[in-house]
Amino acid sequence: MGLHGVKAVFFDLDNTLIDTAAAGRRAIEERPPRPLQVISALQSKHHYGEGEARAVCDKVQAKLLKECHDPAKMCITDLRISHWEEAIQETIGGEANRDLAAECYYLWKTTRLQHLTLAEDTRAMLTELRKGLRLLLLTNGDRQTQREKIEACACQPYFDAIVVGGEQKEEKPAPSIFHYCCDLLGVQPAECVMVGDSLDTDIQGGLNAGLKATVWLNKAMTAPVDTSPVPHYIISSVLDLPAVLQKMEHNINAKLGTDHMASSNE
Repeated sequence: MGLHGVKAVFFDLDNTLIDTAAAGRRAIEERPPRPLQVISALQSKHHYGEGEARAVCDKVQAKLLKECHDPAKMCITDLRISHWEEAIQETIGGEANRDLAAECYYLWKTTRLQHLTLAEDTRAMLTELRKGLRLLLLTNGDRQTQREKIEACACQPYFDAIVVGGEQKEEKPAPSIFHYCCDLLGVQPAECVMVGDSLDTDIQGGLNAGLKATVWLNKAMTAPVDTSPVPHYIISSVLDLPAVLQKMEHNINAKLGTDHMASSNE
């Protein structure tokens, strides 16, 4: 696919190309005969009631959603073990149990990584797009965590470059990281499209950086709040992206045709 004016597409990773949220839920809730997951382990190995085990996991999920990580102050592993430690103490009371917290964290992390997969139809789409476009993976987050996810889903062969926010001075939505990506690929911002599920980081960032277009992946097709940044396009599945790019090409060709007619009439 060759596009007039579009030379590169930037993709977000989490909940755009891979379903990180679902993998995290499966890591918590799956039961034997698969290897023991967190709720099952807390019940069978540590004699928690199911309600207590679920309460611990719910508290951890809430902490993850509100997580603010400063790698200069604490490594991500220590921070996330602390989430489990706090959740256990808030639920059960008593002395803090760092060993149990670490056991839960590593079980959750290992199982989540096992479930992070790049779907076959997504692989096929990326392969096809890359025949005519440069593709770049742009993900926010801690360096170690994001690199482990990238390794787990084996997405490296589908991209010309991979940029992790935790390895840069600034993350999305700062314009600097988008301009760094443009420099890596040797393209201009006005030649790039950003695809992602976050209005605050992916879409706002693409707008801040002056990219040609932003594509918001809105799986639930919920209406954005009035104060949200406005994406150029909205899709419910990442597999809808080729159709959006074709639409962009059609619109560009139509404009080129109109401009040509106007210049001929002058």
